[in-house]
Amino acid sequence: MNPMEPEIVFLPPEKWKGQIVPIRYTAETYFDLVTERTPGGWEVRLKKKRFEEPVTHTPEEYDFPDKLYEDYRPGAKAWGIVSESGELLACIETAPEEWSNRLAVSEMWVSEPLRRRGIGRRLMAAAKKQARDENRRALILETQSCNTAAIAFYESEGFRLIGYDLCCYSNRDPERREVRLDFGFFPKEET
Repeated sequence: MNPMEPEIVFLPPEKWKGQIVPIRYTAETYFDLVTERTPGGWEVRLKKKRFEEPVTHTPEEYDFPDKLYEDYRPGAKAWGIVSESGELLACIETAPEEWSNRLAVSEMWVSEPLRRRGIGRRLMAAAKKQARDENRRALILETQSCNTAAIAFYESEGFRLIGYDLCCYSNRDPERREVRLDFGFFPKEET
C-alpha cells in the first residue's frame, strides 16, 4: 500500500454502533424502470434517462438515516477510514444472510474529498475478501435507480443486476425515479 493512501481499519461495533453514514449524492441521470404485463408474461425495461434538473438525495430527507451496526443486521462487520480527529471519512459494512449463504453490503460511503482516489475499490475489495474467506455464494447490495454513478461503480466491480423492488422506499418509487435495484457479485464465477 502507498504510504500516502489513508489506512482502512476495522470499525468495532462497541465504538461505531449507531454512527450515521451521511450518504448523499446528486444525480443527473436515472434508470426508468417500466414493467408491463403482456399475454406472454412480463416485460421489464430499464432505460437510462436524464433528469430535467439534477436531483440531490441526502440523509435528512428520510426518517431512517443509514447507520452502522443496526440491531436488525446481526453479525455485521464494518471497515473504514477515520481522520486523526476521529471523524468517519469512508466506510463499508457487511452483514451475513445466513439462510441463503450470501453476504450483503449493507452500507458503503466515501466522503467527497476522498472520492475518485480508489477508496471505494479498496473498501469493496475488503467485502469481496470476506465473502471469499467465508465461502459465501454471493455478495449482494442494493442501490437506487437514480444513483447511476454508484451503479457504474458496482458494474465495474463485477456486480450485475439481480432484481428490483418497486415499493421499497415509498409507494411512489417509480414516479420519484428512486427504485431499489439489487446487484450481485459471485466470487466463484471470477476468472
